[in-house]
Amino acid sequence: MPAKKRQNDPETGKKNKKEKRGELAVINSDLRDESVQKGNIHLDCEPFPHCQITHFLQSKIFVESLQAELLQLNFNSKSNDLYKFQQSDDLRERKEHHISQIRSVIFGEFRVWLSEVLQVDLEATVDISCAKYEHTDVLLCHDDELEGRRVAFILYLVPPWEVKDGGTLDLFSTDEHCQPVSVVKSLLPCWNSLVFFEVSPVSFHQVAEVLSEEKCRLSLSGWFHGPSLPRPSRYIEHPVPRRTHIPRDESLLFEWVNEMYLDPCYQARVQQEFEESSEICLPSFLQEEKLRQVRSALQLSEIQWERKGPPNKRCYGCVDMQSVPSCVQECWELLSSESFFILLSNLTGLRLHYLYGKSETENGDGEGNTQASASTTDAGASSTEKKDKGELRRWTHGDYTLLHDSVKREYALDLQLHMGCAGWKSEFGGFTSYIAHDEDEEVGDGVAQCQFVFI
Repeated sequence: MPAKKRQNDPETGKKNKKEKRGELAVINSDLRDESVQKGNIHLDCEPFPHCQITHFLQSKIFVESLQAELLQLNFNSKSNDLYKFQQSDDLRERKEHHISQIRSVIFGEFRVWLSEVLQVDLEATVDISCAKYEHTDVLLCHDDELEGRRVAFILYLVPPWEVKDGGTLDLFSTDEHCQPVSVVKSLLPCWNSLVFFEVSPVSFHQVAEVLSEEKCRLSLSGWFHGPSLPRPSRYIEHPVPRRTHIPRDESLLFEWVNEMYLDPCYQARVQQEFEESSEICLPSFLQEEKLRQVRSALQLSEIQWERKGPPNKRCYGCVDMQSVPSCVQECWELLSSESFFILLSNLTGLRLHYLYGKSETENGDGEGNTQASASTTDAGASSTEKKDKGELRRWTHGDYTLLHDSVKREYALDLQLHMGCAGWKSEFGGFTSYIAHDEDEEVGDGVAQCQFVFI
């Protein structure tokens, strides 16, 4: 007589050998139906084709065990201008039961189903990791473009999630140049739901900042590899117009600038410090009354701030200088004047105006006074004039700028005049980061990525 199969004993709780090894990962039965658009499968083509599958795995116990297994992994902090979150190492070689099971199902049965739906030959290449997003973590606008990536996927293992918790998967619309414009759809993370989309020239998305201080946005994510979709030539933005300095004499400086920065001896001390570190912060740069007037004017509700994009490069408020109050325009005139750039030359040692260093050049022995005076401005030397570009920006929660490939490398002085930042703390964010390109590269007539801050 053949031996009977051992069954679970409801009283003793004993399990058979198969269950001792762990439950198997089984995907939703809707994926085996010939009709793609089923109750748990939600397709949408706007703003680009994407799909959300709810109840992706059939077993609640398996999903809970998978979550527990993932939380035992070591996570590495990932942080740069584009993102801040924690990520596990690559999971392709992990031996844990539930991790190996989900890896096998996603890159096996689910990959085959997806290949049939998309009619694309997806490779068996395993590319998967686990990510944890906690309070203030974020992944800004990007398109996932990388050689070989064809379909991106995310499997959410989150507690009950609400819009107020942040962490949504935001999808962007695009313009005629395939550049992102704005968020037009947000997908809320949901327990045991899987989202996937094709990596394409318009698949711009982001993970919104996590606002909850208690919840963890845990997910498995990765890519299916295959033939990449055709991409148009990279769009190059039109350069920001550069301004010719406004001819104004030094009386403008005495009207606006703290008098200690107009003292030649103090200028020499500032210049020495700047030359040693390539950056300097000058407190109380503007006269107090002028600063108060400008700061009050910038807080007026009548000023129309516009969002500056595209979001894969920048996101902040910007304003047309012709529409701001007169005192703000006068301050802008100061920052654009020839006399101001002569002052900057004296403070930095950089030749930002053709008059700076003129007496030194004319002396054969190379010795002489390198100070320049704004009262000696000669409009006839326009061929050697320096130009500048600038903006009046407003930074609020969620604003940023990103490094991107189309940034033109050039030697420049980066000048920032901050207003309304009294009592600012590092945890508020809003800092500026500089990345050295090549420290061995010779510096020409100017300094690469120098910072000059007024507060």
